[in-house]
Amino acid sequence: MYLLVGLGNPGPKYKKNRHNIGHMAIDMIAKKYNLKKKNKNKFGDVFEGQLLNEKIFALKPKDFMNLSGISIKKFLDFYKINIKNFLVIHDDIDLPLGKIKIKVGGGDAGHNGLKNIDTVIGKNYKRIRIGIDRPRNNKNVDKFVLENFEKKEEKEIIFSINRLTSFLQYFISSDANDISILMNKLSKK
Repeated sequence: MYLLVGLGNPGPKYKKNRHNIGHMAIDMIAKKYNLKKKNKNKFGDVFEGQLLNEKIFALKPKDFMNLSGISIKKFLDFYKINIKNFLVIHDDIDLPLGKIKIKVGGGDAGHNGLKNIDTVIGKNYKRIRIGIDRPRNNKNVDKFVLENFEKKEEKEIIFSINRLTSFLQYFISSDANDISILMNKLSKK
């Protein structure tokens, strides 16, 4: 069993924000792999299905970004999902727009969603980071991440999420502990 989590904030107000790139990814993954939405779930928006004969859940936590670790921990415990089969997709201001990187563990780099997950679950989980670039003209980072993507940026982000979605089967493989194949695929652009 696998759990993919896309970080973001709930509600239509935040739907196209830079900070909601994780939610955007979950929506595209659910559509591509025909994952079915579970009605009224206490953890958030949950999609369920099969990929490579493995049960897969995709979650957009019900809590705001800064508290997302709570829903995620409850979900992992409820379904007894091993942390090695857990992947978080999130925005990263330290990467150029649309650049994708994957890693296991590490620091939170000031990302409050990751900070909360690290506190509740620990740091040793897989992370897919999608670049949203840094704010220009000394713009406040907190305001920047809560702004919507510009049209030209949105096209680049959709392209990147589509790439991620296409290579997802490398995460859901018999050798899920070795993410080097996925890292190599995603790092090429």
